Formats: sequence, structure tokens, C-alpha cells
Amino acid sequence: MNYTLYHNPRCSKSRQAKKILEENNINFETVLYLNSPLTEKELMNALDNLASKPIFLVRTKEKEFKELKVNLELLSEKRFVAELLAKHPKLMERPLLTSTNKTIIGRPPEKFSELI
Repeated sequence: MNYTLYHNPRCSKSRQAKKILEENNINFETVLYLNSPLTEKELMNALDNLASKPIFLVRTKEKEFKELKVNLELLSEKRFVAELLAKHPKLMERPLLTSTNKTIIGRPPEKFSELI
């Protein structure tokens, strides 16, 4: 199975999640999503494979999010969340692990055991 870790090395949870994958000898591609933001299409694929609501992929407590004054009701719509995160990648919850048919938000990082 092919896995992709959307990673922010400055985030302790993201570093922990990467370590869990490495310790379990899981092959994965690491994408530094702040340097290489996901496209709307990639975000829609991730959201389609996410078992939880789209709002959980958004860091709603970030200063940038609050400054945008987003209508919280819109965060239940996958398309809106994909557009928002494509324009504002800093607002994407991390770490994020995807495969061809599943997306898991690593909060806590041990949640990745569901995929591996």
C-alpha cells in the first residue's frame, strides 16, 4: 500500500507520527505541505476518504482562521473545506496520513495504527 504523510516538521505531533511510521517500517512519502500545498482535487480525495466530518481537517483555533471570519456552518461542506485549505494550507490539521482509500488525522499520532 502507498502512504503519504502530510507533515510539518515544526509540529511535535507530526514528528511523533513520522517516528511511529518509521519504527513500524512503513514505507511512505513525506510531503511538506506548507512548501507544497495540496490542490483542491487532492484535498477532496483526502476528505472523501476521511471517516470524520470535514471540519476536523481545519485548524479552527489558528489566528489566520479567526481573521478570515469563516462561517462555521460552511465547514461541513467538503468542497468549501478543500477550497479553504488549498488557499490557506497552514489551516490544515496535521499530521495527515493518506492511502488510496483512507485518510487519518494523526491526533493523537497513535491513530495511524488504524491504517497500518
